[in-house]
Amino acid sequence: MTQQQAFTLPPGAPSIDEMIAAERRRARKRLWTALAFMAPAILFVTVFLLLPVVFNVYASLTQWAKFSGFDQFAGLANYQRLASNPKFFDATINTMIWVAVSFVLPATIGLSLAMLVRGVPGEETFKSIFFLPRMFSATAVGVVWYYVYATEGIVNAGLRAVGLGDLASRWLYESHLATPAMIVTHIWQQVGLMMVLLLIGLNALPSEPMEAAKVDGASRGQVFRHIVLPLLMPTLIMVTTVSVLAGFTSFDLVWVMGRDFPNRSTLTLSVNQYWESFRAGSWAYGAAIAVVLGIIAMSISWSLGALQHRLDKR
Repeated sequence: MTQQQAFTLPPGAPSIDEMIAAERRRARKRLWTALAFMAPAILFVTVFLLLPVVFNVYASLTQWAKFSGFDQFAGLANYQRLASNPKFFDATINTMIWVAVSFVLPATIGLSLAMLVRGVPGEETFKSIFFLPRMFSATAVGVVWYYVYATEGIVNAGLRAVGLGDLASRWLYESHLATPAMIVTHIWQQVGLMMVLLLIGLNALPSEPMEAAKVDGASRGQVFRHIVLPLLMPTLIMVTTVSVLAGFTSFDLVWVMGRDFPNRSTLTLSVNQYWESFRAGSWAYGAAIAVVLGIIAMSISWSLGALQHRLDKR
């Protein structure tokens, strides 16, 4: 049999060109079908995410104040105002404190609690108890803790009851106490979520490496440091990302508990943006604060994502 006879198509069969054309039609059909299913999500992201971002960036480059000046281009004037405004730097410092503390303490306490309740009788009950504060909105939590920290609130009453009345203070109205007091409230609400996420990560770890290390004589601390932590690192990075974004976007809790503080020295960037936009009426200036806040948050999230990708490759 010659090579030409080996590749001869049977009578009535479509030609090679016809089969290629049919496959292209099927590929186009699959593409349009996929786009039809993706269209609602693409439309939603475009209308409610991309367009507002573009609009906000443009607004930050105008003189928009209340209902005038949107068509007047201002260049980088609003960003220059940011650079020379001490309120912006105070808000940035407070935000960084929120981001750092709202990750380190909830993650540390959550990991400790996860290690304590893991495998003990009533583990599900402990998870429910610690997770319960996360079920309430931050606004409701802020209102309750606002009265907890009041002059005649539970904290001061408790201090007086145990003979430590000298430590009683106006917690939300002292410059060195207001932010720590609000962070304690934030930790109280977030630590249960951190514990549950880390407990899920711990339960998903393989037991063979830890058992082998114990057989070789490794202590519990060595097992935790050299085996548990490296294996738990992807979960820790995910928890870090959640905590960092929560710290950057902390608004309702800070607004409810700290809006009355004199001179607004406890406010974060998100609260400062709201204040400048809707209280002072400087909408373009508030848009500039939002742009800076978004750039910082995306940079940190991108760095954490790159770290996660690097760990996955390893």
